[in-house]
This record gives sequence, structure tokens and C-alpha cells, in this order.
Amino acid sequence: MLRVPRAHNDVTMHRFDETINGRDYRIEVSGVGLNQWRAQIARVPGGSAALMPFYGRTPDEAAQQLIRWLSMAHRHTQSRL
Repeated sequence: MLRVPRAHNDVTMHRFDETINGRDYRIEVSGVGLNQWRAQIARVPGGSAALMPFYGRTPDEAAQQLIRWLSMAHRHTQSRL
């Protein structure tokens, strides 16, 4: 019997639910290398996936970088109104 190796697609995903300036976000963080994690806003049907990812050495570090950026972006947008 011939055994075909299967691609190993197991990915550890960390999810963070955050409310930033009154808006709810789900942040997903996944490992992309040794001590390297990528955080991005979870994709939702009909939503935008155009936000660049943020990287860190741990899931928490990557998520916190994205949270800080979202907080600053919302403050900047609200100050322009």
C-alpha cells in the first residue's frame, strides 16, 4: 500500500475579543514562524480584510500591537469629525 504524506495544516489560533472606542473587534493571532505571531482582524462575511497584519514574538504581543494601532486610528478619525 502506498502512503501519501498529507499536508499538515494544524494552525494554533488565538482569538481576542476587544471593544475599542465603542466598536467590537475579534482579533485572530496565528503562528507564522519560530517566535513569530501574526495578528489581524478576523474576517467576517461582507467585511473588509484590507488591514495589514501586525507581528510579535508572542500572541499577546502581536494582538497588543494591533489593538494600539486601532485605538490610535479611531482617536485620529474621531478628532477629524
